[in-house]
Amino acid sequence: MNKRLIKNSKLSNRQIGKLVDFFVLEIPASKASKVLKINRHTAERVYQVIRCNIALNCEKEFSFKGEVEVDESNFGEKRKGNRGRGASGKIPVFGILKRKGMVYTKIVNDVSRSTLRKIIRTKIIPESVIYSDSFRSYNGLVLDGFKHYRINHNKTFARGKRNHINGIENFWGYAKTKLKKYYGIDRKYFYLYLKEMEFRFNHRKDPDLSITIKKLLKNDNRVLD
Repeated sequence: MNKRLIKNSKLSNRQIGKLVDFFVLEIPASKASKVLKINRHTAERVYQVIRCNIALNCEKEFSFKGEVEVDESNFGEKRKGNRGRGASGKIPVFGILKRKGMVYTKIVNDVSRSTLRKIIRTKIIPESVIYSDSFRSYNGLVLDGFKHYRINHNKTFARGKRNHINGIENFWGYAKTKLKKYYGIDRKYFYLYLKEMEFRFNHRKDPDLSITIKKLLKNDNRVLD
């Protein structure tokens, strides 16, 4: 007998598998429930379990080395007031991207030097090459054992093929574009949606993302509420 994809779920593995397929295709749970003729709230809970598994997978221990880009960005609805790093009501997110590789994101309370430096020292191996913009919070990375190159967008375009942070900036654009279709996300669930974007980006070359997610579900011990 095949192992249940989600313990205690009243749905069959086939139904859950179909929901995973719809999730991968970014079809809303409400629409997927109509196609499968199941309760909408049940479909939404399955989507939530999928996102929880994705988030856990994204938080697994791993480190970056080699050429790495770092940057911060604000997420949330546009509001009147401050823009940029001091934007009111926005959710600040810090990101690390291995060139031609994976990205890691972390919601932060602030983008101070101590906050960002702690994450960098935890996630990036010393002697790696870090590319950042000229934000003052990145001061002192050389003292931590990193090679550090800054890009000052306000003065001139980056010179040379390697002096840029296009990779992490492209990820921010990718994530924000995909998140727009949800027409506003409750702040308490934003972390799960952010990690979904991280996961999709990191597995963008997977031949079948559905198989990857189903493996995560099989290895999980949580139950469907």
